[in-house]
Amino acid sequence: MNTATIRAGGVLDDSDPSKGSNLANKFEFQLGDLDKGFAEADFIVEKETSTVAVHQGYIEPQSGTAQWHEDGTLTVWSSSQGHFTVRDYTARLMGVPVSHVKAVPMEIGGGFGAKLTMYAEPIAAALARKAGAPVKVTMTRTEVFEATGPTSGTFITVKMGATKDGRITAADAKMIFEAGAFPGSPVVGGAQCIMSAYDIPNGRIEGYDVVVNRPKTSAYRAPGSPAAAFCIETVIDELAEKIGMDPVDFRLINSAKEGTRRVTGPTMPLVGFIETLEAVKNHPHYSAPKDGKHRGRGIATGFWGNNTGPSSAVATVNPDGTVNLAEGSPDIGGTRSSVSLQLAEVLGIPVEDVHPQVVDTDSIGFTSNTGGSSVTFKTGFAAYTAAQHVKQQMIERAAKIWDVSTDDVEYTDGVAQHKSDSELKLTFKQIAARQVPTGGPIVGSAGVNPPGAGPALAAHVVDVEVDIDTGKVEIVRYTAFQDVGKAIHPSYVEGQIQGGVVQGIGWALNEEYFVNDDGHMVNSSFLDYRMPVSLDLPMIDTVIVEIANPNHPFGVRGVGEVCICPPMAAISNAIYDAIGIRINELPMKPGTILEALGTI
Repeated sequence: MNTATIRAGGVLDDSDPSKGSNLANKFEFQLGDLDKGFAEADFIVEKETSTVAVHQGYIEPQSGTAQWHEDGTLTVWSSSQGHFTVRDYTARLMGVPVSHVKAVPMEIGGGFGAKLTMYAEPIAAALARKAGAPVKVTMTRTEVFEATGPTSGTFITVKMGATKDGRITAADAKMIFEAGAFPGSPVVGGAQCIMSAYDIPNGRIEGYDVVVNRPKTSAYRAPGSPAAAFCIETVIDELAEKIGMDPVDFRLINSAKEGTRRVTGPTMPLVGFIETLEAVKNHPHYSAPKDGKHRGRGIATGFWGNNTGPSSAVATVNPDGTVNLAEGSPDIGGTRSSVSLQLAEVLGIPVEDVHPQVVDTDSIGFTSNTGGSSVTFKTGFAAYTAAQHVKQQMIERAAKIWDVSTDDVEYTDGVAQHKSDSELKLTFKQIAARQVPTGGPIVGSAGVNPPGAGPALAAHVVDVEVDIDTGKVEIVRYTAFQDVGKAIHPSYVEGQIQGGVVQGIGWALNEEYFVNDDGHMVNSSFLDYRMPVSLDLPMIDTVIVEIANPNHPFGVRGVGEVCICPPMAAISNAIYDAIGIRINELPMKPGTILEALGTI
């Protein structure tokens, strides 16, 4: 019998005489001289926080349908965050070339990172091949909770020192993340984020990926960063209090800026952390009176690095002047609109004239997963480039109609015009109507892999009221501030921020896996797994700060993930302000509050 166990670096084979371990990975980042930094500190705070596994909470369960064809090809229909990944993995597991598999993206009913991983599609494909008929596999809600992977439970310790004038001199973090039954927790993501919002001259980050008898973890919105922020942002609050400094001023003094060296190595590009904190300080919420008994106010910030990757777009001009836009990024947050807006901006046409479609893997070039807040950046870049291709063709067609050089034609705001003869003008629609006789269809295409996604930073302010008889924490007021680069679609940006905040509130106050002594999850339904609903919440106010990302033609930086990072720490800091007790574990449910108060 194979008794392989996990050890550092991978699986321990039966023939290996060394001792097994459930430590799958350990790593360390270090900058400067840690001992020297702590020696220079006038104040030091050290604490440990713990969090438990929580689920992403998407409404639609995983589902996949597969059908084999007589020529040996396979079509797979599913909703995922990356149908090219569905194609590639399914082909590998079925033992066929990727060109034999077509993955068709369906509308997605929520993902938040969890649908980057496949579950149903390969099984449907294997059963369909066996049955000689199409097969659909859909997971039950219980299977989703128990088998698709929550985020990690964590134990994080942070020690931080600062001078009496508020300068951080050193910080040391030890991060232990549960990976579930197989290696691969988001501890690396947490390590990359935990100190990155600040200018810390001397720092160390240790990370541990630990295998435990739980479901394998999956990504969940800014994977690793929310738990990291919960620890370090409560430490920063304590340190500011010890020094006697306003917590926003303390963060302003130590905020990272362009050129700041992170403990993990990279230097910070242009980012609006200072501007975001200044927006907090100048906002009426931060200085408003805290009316009511046992009310408190907390602030916390969050960091997420954002991501990019290869992406493709094809823009086909119709004779009526509309444009069909084909892209390869599944839309999980309104990105069809944000990408269409960028194409329309280049062409100078109404966005209503752009008809976006997320097409199958046979109909567009490779496009990486929808994750890491990457799509508006990378696929927007692809649409921008494809639009430039269309624009150049519009200039060429106008030049042909007028029998002039393309150097004599300019294109602005949807109109081609002769540079020296103002009478010669053609609109986008007029040229579109004449594309066949002037050279054939006008099609713009692009395949890109743009660097420089640019990180995202957020700061949240929350007011809570604690019922000391029941332990219930009520969110009274919430304002989220975020540097979004450029809000391509402001209402969608606001919706992304609000959604992240609400998920963070659930993580802070209610959500957790209850597992009995037999190892079974006992709250594997939305009836028993307590997520916040609208009646639990006030209006989530948003303040959009725009510091353009210089690496994108429209200044875009991803917005959909950093908004989940500050809520847990902000609420913890607010609870302390309300009752004078630090809560260092999640969720901060009524029983935990009452226990801290000494009433149970």
